[in-house]
Amino acid sequence: MSELASSPPPRRLRADAQRSITAILDAATRVLGQRPDASMEDIAKAAGISRQTVYAHFPSRDALLGVLFDRVTEQVLAAIDAADLDSGPADQALVRFLEIGWQAFDADPFLLHLAEPPLTPQQERARHEPLLYRLEQLVRRGQRSGAFDPDLPVAWILSATLALGHTAGEEVRAGRMTSAQAIDVLRRGIPRLFRAENSLTP
Repeated sequence: MSELASSPPPRRLRADAQRSITAILDAATRVLGQRPDASMEDIAKAAGISRQTVYAHFPSRDALLGVLFDRVTEQVLAAIDAADLDSGPADQALVRFLEIGWQAFDADPFLLHLAEPPLTPQQERARHEPLLYRLEQLVRRGQRSGAFDPDLPVAWILSATLALGHTAGEEVRAGRMTSAQAIDVLRRGIPRLFRAENSLTP
């Protein structure tokens, strides 16, 4: 039998590779949620594959973490799109936006223990831009309706919201706040920070 005839079809190889990637990501989510300092070898054991296979797909631990954060971002985006944030008072929609984002921390505990790996400005923009776009639409709607102060620059509101969310995560990682306390502070504090003086929404 020729070498060509004995080689698995490309489609089979792609399917096998995708199964390996999914197994690695699922195992990493579980293991890092329990042991944030877990090694690539620990993750490989949990996934039931060799360390070499893990490194074939993810050349470094930071590369693996980056894909984990990307996967969570995609899940959050899907939840936000399903939440119909274009209806109801904008400040209440902002609370729902924050709650959806924070639910990812409760669903994937590794997020509470691990900071994002270092990103280039281009990588950071690519990861956050879809979320910021949706947040921008919400903020502009709130400014038009009078729920948010129209004199505040939209870019500043977006940056402040993102920074406060990251700060809340750092407080939880440091053990100074629980996850429940963090989302409660964000839920009450961020809409109040941006609210217009004449807003009547409680």
